[in-house]
Amino acid sequence: MTENEELKELVSFIARALVDDPEDVQVDVVDGDDAVVLELTVAESDLGKVIGKDGRTARAMRALLSATSARLRKRAILDILE
Repeated sequence: MTENEELKELVSFIARALVDDPEDVQVDVVDGDDAVVLELTVAESDLGKVIGKDGRTARAMRALLSATSARLRKRAILDILE
């Protein structure tokens, strides 16, 4: 499993645990110049669950992603798409 796949699986696993429709969770990996961008798409009704109150859940997901990517010596950015 490549490093990008590890990061993708981490985000996908967390998002599926949070939402009501786990089959609608989609994570796309975009390799940028200096970072890997993970684009998370969920069902519109689950968007609030992934973002959380005042963005706390999204911030926690980004912190986990940052810690994991640092271990892999990469920089990763999580974008939650509507």
